[in-house]
Amino acid sequence: MGITGTSITVTTINVNGIRAAVKQRSEQNLGMLPWLEQTSADVIALQEVRADEDQVAKALAPALAAGWHLAFAPSVTKGRNGVAVLSRLEPDAVRVGFGSDTFDAGGRYLEVDLGRLTVASLYLPSGDVGTEKQDEKDAFRAEFGEYLAGLGRKRRDVVVCGDWNIGHTELDIKNWKGNVKNSGFLPEEREWMSQHIGTGRAFKDVVRELHPDAPGPYSWWSWRGKAFDNDSGWRIDLQIANNSLAKRAVGARVERADAYALRWSDHAPVTVEYSVAPPR
Repeated sequence: MGITGTSITVTTINVNGIRAAVKQRSEQNLGMLPWLEQTSADVIALQEVRADEDQVAKALAPALAAGWHLAFAPSVTKGRNGVAVLSRLEPDAVRVGFGSDTFDAGGRYLEVDLGRLTVASLYLPSGDVGTEKQDEKDAFRAEFGEYLAGLGRKRRDVVVCGDWNIGHTELDIKNWKGNVKNSGFLPEEREWMSQHIGTGRAFKDVVRELHPDAPGPYSWWSWRGKAFDNDSGWRIDLQIANNSLAKRAVGARVERADAYALRWSDHAPVTVEYSVAPPR
């Protein structure tokens, strides 16, 4: 089995709770399930699923009945984290975690193989400076960074999708000046991103490569205040692809809702179309 056709479209979205996402705006036919019916994506990486396997299967029942295949990595902590991948084709292989005794049971990382393509869904921990949450985030970065370096050397197409909870550059946060001492924009976090992403590195930030000088496009906005209306957001939902795949990204967009009242998550889907490499 492999990817067919001349292109493949990959989307990443932090659903902020799968059960809420399918119910949100359901009375207006504008929630996650109608979006799934209309999307052009072939593969969708989900984060913050926050449910067990039975609950996920129930929430996504219409999509699964329509032919989507689900790979899921739940968290051992009820109601927390959880990542998944939906694909129109059945994966050749599914791998939960990245070999970490500390983090693999936490529902933070999942890989699927689809022919020559590996798609990963990542939910990197959020942090809070001076607390155990930041310690956890730093420890995760250290372990995952080692794994990511090895992943970038694989002789296949690889894209790691997800909520990275780090704004890499000043272009990635509307109010970057007000966040230089906050988790998500700390110098050491941004430097860690630079160690793995960019010119001369194993991975490219696909959306940034296609929009090199533009602020954003942001993918997360607080539910509070006028953040969404003012587009005062963060670009933390990324697709980073290894060089063989990144150079074949032909289009990228953030599927920002037309209005605050039409959102079904505090994040927006980030969608990238890649051309498919010819058979070897």
